[in-house]
Amino acid sequence: MKKNRGVKSDNPVGWRAIFSWCLFDWANSPQPTIIVTFVFSAYFAKGVVGDEIEGTVLWSHAIAASGLLVAVLSPLLGAIADQRGRRKPWVAIFSGGCILSSGALWWVMPEPSSIPLALVSVGIATMCFEFVTVFYNASLPDLASSTTIGRISGWGWGAGYVGAIFCLVLCLVLLIQNETPPLGLDPNQAENIRATALVVVIWWIVFGWPYFSFVPDGKASNKSFGLSVRDGTAALWRTVRNLRDHTNIAKFLVARMLYADGLATLFQFGGLYAAGTFGMDFSEIIKFGIAMNITAGVGAFAFAWLDDWIGSKRTIMAALAGLIGFGALILAVDKTFWFWVFGLSLSLFIGPVQAASRTLLARLSPTDMRAEMFGLYALSGKSTSFLGPMIFGWTTLFFESQRAGMASILGFWIAGLLVLTIVEDSAISRD
Repeated sequence: MKKNRGVKSDNPVGWRAIFSWCLFDWANSPQPTIIVTFVFSAYFAKGVVGDEIEGTVLWSHAIAASGLLVAVLSPLLGAIADQRGRRKPWVAIFSGGCILSSGALWWVMPEPSSIPLALVSVGIATMCFEFVTVFYNASLPDLASSTTIGRISGWGWGAGYVGAIFCLVLCLVLLIQNETPPLGLDPNQAENIRATALVVVIWWIVFGWPYFSFVPDGKASNKSFGLSVRDGTAALWRTVRNLRDHTNIAKFLVARMLYADGLATLFQFGGLYAAGTFGMDFSEIIKFGIAMNITAGVGAFAFAWLDDWIGSKRTIMAALAGLIGFGALILAVDKTFWFWVFGLSLSLFIGPVQAASRTLLARLSPTDMRAEMFGLYALSGKSTSFLGPMIFGWTTLFFESQRAGMASILGFWIAGLLVLTIVEDSAISRD
């Protein structure tokens, strides 16, 4: 099969562009960390709905709906972007959508009447965030050589975790633990909790702009938008029909589809699980989130060099083995101390799975199909992601136990690991 390398042989850009690219991960990572995983999800279940089981089910439905839309639309948007040539406009549009919908959470009052606003806002924010990552990830190969792409991807994930840590600390000290929150915020109306969404918005705006100033973008084509839609749709259809010509990519996408669903469920319901099963309050959840992001960042940075040394596939497999092992231990314990120990140990392997997955696809993808392939990459992460939250919600409801719901995550990780074993390292950059 003809070689078509997905990354260049030498570094095409300077360190300012690489730093700005990594800083964008720093800028947007607090959104899923604070809103989806640790703070707002727990506030929704406890403060808005008033019932942890019902709140978990409702939240899972909103996340599942957004995941379904991402699965359907992201490959098409990626294919259209390949026809248009530029990616930054897409990053800007969906960043704006995520920022606006996240900001709308400020108006989610601690009363059941705010349930629709909360679910619609978080669903739109989650969808826009995922669309942003399609085009952000597709710009990675423009920054890296074949020998540095793993560490740059890892640096980006690591920067994201560090950014989330600082933002979590800021929210904890300034808003949640502060007996007299700034600007006259009223804790009785949960204004200090609701304001965390505004912190996320400001954080994204302040630290996200260098990406648009310094990271290189593709050359704009002369095609009209309508023609780009037509040609992009046709190109995507050809790619899907001819996936047999990209068999190694197809195998990897199936594996990633499975284990990414487990990760997504963990991110979306980790805070709810900590609050409901171990009785952790907002302050404790944020402290756990800070510690978890520290260890995840350490893992992302440490495994970044391992990715370039032993290869992306082996890095992913080692990280999945760690997730499965410590995930099983978390389900077996009922003491908060051991939840902390095994939870932080598990988080060491989260970043490497994500960063090495992005690197592997960048190495596999033909140069002229990057955004399209990363659209399929988003599809592989979202095509069954609506099932993860649904299974979590239904299992939690049926057994009246969040622990039972969390057990489904291990099945996705194990299945993904098994499929990944048939992805051929020797096929890298040949599809």
